[in-house]
Amino acid sequence: MSQKVNISDIASSAYVHIPFCRRRCFYCDFPVSVVGDRLRGETSGTISQYVEVLCQEIAMTAASGEPLKTIFFGGGTPSLLSIEQLQRILATLEKHLGIFAGAEISMEVDPGTFDLAHLSGYRSVGVNRVSLGVQAFQQELLQLAGRSHSVVDILTSVDLIHQVEIAEFSLDLISGLPHQSLEQWQDSLKQAVTVMPTHISIYDLTIEAGTAFGRYYKPGDQPLPTDETTVKMYETAQQVLTSAGYEHYEISNYARPGHQCQHNRVYWENRPYYAFGMGAASYIEGKRFTRPRKTQEYYQWVKAGGVIDCEVTPPKEVLLETLMLGLRLAEGVSLAMLTQKFGEEKVKEIHQCLQPYLDQGWVEVVGERLCLSDPQGFLFSNVVLADLFEKLG
Repeated sequence: MSQKVNISDIASSAYVHIPFCRRRCFYCDFPVSVVGDRLRGETSGTISQYVEVLCQEIAMTAASGEPLKTIFFGGGTPSLLSIEQLQRILATLEKHLGIFAGAEISMEVDPGTFDLAHLSGYRSVGVNRVSLGVQAFQQELLQLAGRSHSVVDILTSVDLIHQVEIAEFSLDLISGLPHQSLEQWQDSLKQAVTVMPTHISIYDLTIEAGTAFGRYYKPGDQPLPTDETTVKMYETAQQVLTSAGYEHYEISNYARPGHQCQHNRVYWENRPYYAFGMGAASYIEGKRFTRPRKTQEYYQWVKAGGVIDCEVTPPKEVLLETLMLGLRLAEGVSLAMLTQKFGEEKVKEIHQCLQPYLDQGWVEVVGERLCLSDPQGFLFSNVVLADLFEKLG
């Protein structure tokens, strides 16, 4: 067995990447491996081999001394795992890192990739939060985006989630899809509210180089919605979801009171976390490290001992990351925390940089916290952050 990686930060969260999909969506640039229409992990030696190597990586990672309070299985399509494979991964995490009794254990699931028995099995081995990748409630948009599921699959999956009574149910939607109208977006929002998730994530389509959409479309060109329409989509989501009782607690996320995603808050609060699997990025001992994005390269990296060879993030970058991530939250960042970590002079400099946006109403100081206004500050967050990075970088 390789020597354990030296990790001394007190991390209590772990991201686990499951890179398998039935097909690659046209907007996706995540590290994934297409396994076709094989429904379960036990039918695929490819998935079994990956789980074996993944567990090896977990086993050679030194614990920080505090059990995991949040675990997030992302992908890819984690719901292509068999119950036994998921149980093995969780057992390996428990053995080597420990899992807190009340840990939030989240799993991304795609419509049409699970049945009642498998969802019940996931729940029985510890999953207490699922994130359903719906993206749209219109069949034509699902096909345009390269999704492998149908609207019928969505409704069936929602029914299964309610039957199993998983406490935390999140639903994902994408705005700004090709040919997507404001009316279709409003319909998706209303249908999302109707199926009663405790959490809704809203993502604006980003055209990434190397994806199918990156080959088909250029940002700003038709049939993509205009900038004016995507702004209206964002404002509409804020109005519809807050009116339905959801709190807009982060730029892209809404939750019923008491149902925020605790794992994602670790990212936004710039706290340390483990990460495991192909292409997964961890933040331990002040080091941000991304594992190899290709399967065989990841396997070789684990075989060689999983060495994390990178520099500690410089203080200036830590400051910019803290602002970039923390300002995504509606509550913003604590000025007291910024003063304690970076000094009073640096906080004065931040105030000076942000003064035009304070005057404009995009940035606010509420109590002792610095935050973006909703919706205008959130809408123009890229402008505010770009200015901060230029002046403080």
